[in-house]
Amino acid sequence: MTKRAGILVAVGATVAGLVTASPSTASTPSTASALAQVRWTDCATKSYPTMQCSTVRAPLDHDNPSGRQVTLALSRIPHTAKTSQGPLLVNPGGPGGSGLSMAGFVASSLPEKLAAQYDVIGFDPRGVGRSKPALDCVPKYFDPVRPDSVPDSYAAEKAARDRAASFAAACGEKHGDLLPYMDTVSAAKDLDIIRRALAAPRINYFGYSYGTYLGAVYAKLFPEHVRRLVLDSVVDPDGVWYEDNLSQDHAFDARHKAFAAWVAKNDTAYKLGKDPAAVEAAWYRMRAAVKKHPAADKVGPAELEDTFMPGGYYNGYWPRLAEAFSAYVNDKDQEALATAYEDLAAVDSSGDNGYSVYAAVQCRDAAWPRTWSTWRDDTWQAHRKAPFMSWNNTWYNAPCATWPVEPLEPVQVDNDRIPPALVFQATDDAATPYEGGVTMSRRLKGSGFVVEQGGGNHGITLSGNDCLDAHLVDYLTDGTLPTGGGNGGADAVCDAQPEPKPTTTTKAATNTKGRTLHGLLGFHS
Repeated sequence: MTKRAGILVAVGATVAGLVTASPSTASTPSTASALAQVRWTDCATKSYPTMQCSTVRAPLDHDNPSGRQVTLALSRIPHTAKTSQGPLLVNPGGPGGSGLSMAGFVASSLPEKLAAQYDVIGFDPRGVGRSKPALDCVPKYFDPVRPDSVPDSYAAEKAARDRAASFAAACGEKHGDLLPYMDTVSAAKDLDIIRRALAAPRINYFGYSYGTYLGAVYAKLFPEHVRRLVLDSVVDPDGVWYEDNLSQDHAFDARHKAFAAWVAKNDTAYKLGKDPAAVEAAWYRMRAAVKKHPAADKVGPAELEDTFMPGGYYNGYWPRLAEAFSAYVNDKDQEALATAYEDLAAVDSSGDNGYSVYAAVQCRDAAWPRTWSTWRDDTWQAHRKAPFMSWNNTWYNAPCATWPVEPLEPVQVDNDRIPPALVFQATDDAATPYEGGVTMSRRLKGSGFVVEQGGGNHGITLSGNDCLDAHLVDYLTDGTLPTGGGNGGADAVCDAQPEPKPTTTTKAATNTKGRTLHGLLGFHS
């Protein structure tokens, strides 16, 4: 459930290098024989030289399979072993995240012998990226400088409400024919179209963030087609989506405090104070300053929150953020803050697309309060204890208060009909708080639950933690689940990775795996 697209910039060149291949030769997508004719063509990149691409067509309305079709973009790293374990579909989350580069990342991050046994399949869900049609409700909706996210008057609050309502109305006017079919259930049914197109009796699935909910919904709808299921950084299925977002408010504030504590611990490098509370106070003074005079005419308080929010997803960004923070406070360097915003938070056209899909899916998936006083009261209550991004998060989701399509009922993901799944969760994850992993592991009967104790990153496997990755590899190799050694309901517990060390912007990142993964998860819940 990711909030910003700016940190996808680092991997944008990889995605741009993927050329969608000729579509499947299927002329009647509703027939299994036609669906099993995916035509793959080369779309290699420097990073992923064996990448292949294709497309598959799926019904816009799955209740009308012979009606209008949408096109789903696919990528593949083909298996090379003599014996294949079948397709491994991978998803980075969102909703609204492109998954084409995820195939290459996962295949290159797993042990070579294991990756060789799978066809690793990436895909752009309906409405996203290279899938067609793609949503873009209001181009440049996040262009700076936006109003302060925290309203200081009735007029300011009404203006923000009107802005969110105008986004919802624009989506309805521009994509009204698509919005009734932009939801997780439809996306899950698309996965089964992909499975059939691959001629696979069952699929393996590996999802991060929102991708965990998508995978759980798929497993509920098509339990007989699930072979293995890996869920990393897990959506709480009981909170979809309003309650889950309220939980984020408090969790992100806690991670922001953890960032302040890290900066204080490294006062020699950043000179912002040795007391975490003093560092946090300096940050809020910076916020007040850019409200009066946006940094480089680009970073106001809303953009400042956007810039520091990625630090709540991944502590590998902390050194970069601390440098900009220090430069602004100690050297009056506005450009440092503006550059950090451009690198980590600025929203480009792919971000516009991602946000449009995010809103369309979350607003359609489940009911949101239609009475604004509920939003206001809940947000102020959260803000009093967790001021970092509560109002920012509210405005991000506020189009759902006036969404032009009626909501669906959330899927109850309880499942005792699939093989045992494997669930990974960090205890201090902000985007998908720990309770979601606990709940999901209980909902999926017989699943294994692996906890990263003290970890605060969102997306924890294939990110440099050998303990976590060992459990992932065992499971993908032969279905082995952890047995014992855990506590508090966990089947296994791994220590978090060490906190990052202060670095300069020119110094290479020490954890390239983590940085690559969290770039790919940039817009993904």
